[in-house]
Amino acid sequence: MPDVLILADPPAFGTSPQAASPAWEMKRAIGEHFQAKLPDSPLPSPRTAQSVEIVWTTELATQVEYRSTQENLLLCPLTFNVPDAWATPGREVFAACRDTATMRQTVARWQYPVGDGPYWLPLVLTAKGLLFAEAIAQIEGKDDTFHQPFHLDDAQRQPLYKLGQDLMRSLAALPGVYLMQFGIDDEAIQFDRLIPFPDKPAIASVGRQTPDLFLCHWYCLTHQPIRELSITPYAA
Repeated sequence: MPDVLILADPPAFGTSPQAASPAWEMKRAIGEHFQAKLPDSPLPSPRTAQSVEIVWTTELATQVEYRSTQENLLLCPLTFNVPDAWATPGREVFAACRDTATMRQTVARWQYPVGDGPYWLPLVLTAKGLLFAEAIAQIEGKDDTFHQPFHLDDAQRQPLYKLGQDLMRSLAALPGVYLMQFGIDDEAIQFDRLIPFPDKPAIASVGRQTPDLFLCHWYCLTHQPIRELSITPYAA
């Protein structure tokens, strides 16, 4: 397997460097995957801790020349803030998702309502096709706290699934986990934006969904199969 470089925005000032964040959850998922492949080994794989590195976007400029000379390197961006000098995979898709206004105009032309919303539908695009995970909701009054699953009825699911399929097809999206943010206005679904990586809301899947969205992203990036997604019930 290639070395892995996770590109991410730095933690907020005053936050513990290893507090729950998409970057650390991504590194954890990759490490757990490698360890699961070595059930008889008393020690972690030498490629678990040493070959998976997080680089904050504030450090990217100083590493462009060094990293550009490295072969067998898998880049895993979890941010929109990647300089053009970095040849990240799917950069055209990232650019389209970054331009929220234009994407909303496109979706409106497809006859879907648009607007702001505190919900996310995870789209797990594997090499074999598209899977839909359970929706995620932001806990009211807590900006960085989310829960999964958020219940949707069939009348809400169907347009969301159709829109997810339309977006993946229109973007010619690469395998990975995407978060489609949406709102609900008088029971009607309205599109907000598309995030082309497992962002903060995906943390809600850790310990709740199997495999969680970070492990799903790793499987997708490395073209490994995902047979199903399941949710662990809450304890009574």
